[in-house]
Amino acid sequence: METKTKNSSTTSNPSPKPKPPAPAAPTYSAQEKVQAVLTVWTERCRPTEVCRQLKVPWITFDHWQRRAMEGMLQALEPRVNLAKGQALSPRLQALLLRRQTTNPNRKLAQRLEQIQLAKPQEDPAKNQ
Repeated sequence: METKTKNSSTTSNPSPKPKPPAPAAPTYSAQEKVQAVLTVWTERCRPTEVCRQLKVPWITFDHWQRRAMEGMLQALEPRVNLAKGQALSPRLQALLLRRQTTNPNRKLAQRLEQIQLAKPQEDPAKNQ
């Protein structure tokens, strides 16, 4: 009797084809991104048209729009006076203040107290 060898994926194809490299995503300058976002915001083009023209996915264009909005909001915040020493935003200042007011060694002090309470009291007369 003869035994037959089954063709498996490893025996029938000794060298699998490597996948072709993904095409490199186009890179755009900040000026080009601004122009694309403003084109949509001024309703001269629809977002899908801009994505098609620039060959970028919708998620990338949406990211550009979000960053543009964040940049505008940050730019329109009142400027801080560095002479007064307020270089941080009020929110960040409050966060740092809250961190400083909580005792950073609180856990260490609690642990030391636990160890001291758990330690049996030694007789002072023995140590002398």
